[in-house]
Amino acid sequence: MDERTVGERPDVLGPDQPYEVPEHERLELRQRATRFAVVVPVINEGDRIRSQLQRMAHQAELADIIIADGGSTDGSLDPGFLASCGVRALLVKWGPGHLSAQLRMAFGYALEQGYDGVITVDGNGKDGVEAIDRFIEALDAGFDFVQGSRFMRGGFHQNTPWSRLVAIRAIHAPVSSWLARYRYTDTTNGFRGHSARMLADPRLAVFREVFDRYELLVYLSVRSARLGFQVTEIPVSRVYPAAGPTPTKLHGLAGATELLGVLARMARHRYDP
Repeated sequence: MDERTVGERPDVLGPDQPYEVPEHERLELRQRATRFAVVVPVINEGDRIRSQLQRMAHQAELADIIIADGGSTDGSLDPGFLASCGVRALLVKWGPGHLSAQLRMAFGYALEQGYDGVITVDGNGKDGVEAIDRFIEALDAGFDFVQGSRFMRGGFHQNTPWSRLVAIRAIHAPVSSWLARYRYTDTTNGFRGHSARMLADPRLAVFREVFDRYELLVYLSVRSARLGFQVTEIPVSRVYPAAGPTPTKLHGLAGATELLGVLARMARHRYDP
């Protein structure tokens, strides 16, 4: 990969809609083969992402796998290995920003490529990727935003840090639900489905640089419901390691404070177009 790009503006976006995506490189390993894409945002996840991609390989026939790399330096995303797992494309972000910038990069690519919907799943190995087909079914049924929930009936979670459990169940999910006017049970879970028509809608205007860190996690769930898009939750599983460091980019009090700050700005309509 030696060609940096900001991508072409997808035809589905109106000319007056902002299209701000970070500078990045693209490596396409195979042709588009499905109507849906699974986007895996990742940075330096080592063996966790490699093991996850091996588990996902048999699902490459259901949805094309796209890696949204934030700039990994650990060698875990070797193109030969990615190709052996059926990965369709590797996008490597060079421009500034964190998770939301990676998502803008990947959403833009998916719309440009003409996918009907995009599923996102973290690349740290915690999620039960066998649920990907259920996200496809929900998007095919007409839902625009599909939130994976480990807490609803049929969901499963294990070894969830107690501080995170309390923060989600007692604070983040209730406040997000109040803002969205839709009852969510799991609002920090990145296992989600998004219709292309929702991502392209100017009332959301997803492709703005204001979405730089973790803002899109809150913004998409809240604003999609507020605007009347078809929203649902489906059961998923999330298993944390029984020992060792917690695989997450949001750590401790600082991470909780950041997400609460996004909620506060959402309440003040700071992210509205």
